[in-house]
Amino acid sequence: MSKARITLSGDNPGDLDGVVKQIKELATVLSMKMHGPIRLPRKKLEISCRRTPCGDGSDTYEHWEKRIFKRLVDVEGDEKMIKQLLRVKVPSTVLVKISLT
Repeated sequence: MSKARITLSGDNPGDLDGVVKQIKELATVLSMKMHGPIRLPRKKLEISCRRTPCGDGSDTYEHWEKRIFKRLVDVEGDEKMIKQLLRVKVPSTVLVKISLT
């Protein structure tokens, strides 16, 4: 038996939950032990800058923000079963990291 820790991150929580749902369904079909999904704290990336780059006019600022959501899933099973987890369809907005132990 080997363990795999799957870390999913992206800016759309709906996409993340969709991938986690696929992993859950596949784990139940293959009768694998699964722990999670664990919701990790979201990360905020903020940028504030002046609207007028030349410095003329009033001090008005623009503000942009991007939120990054993360999920953590632990799966236990044979190597063949874990390889089948890699066939899950993942949208381009989701980043997947898998570490085997």
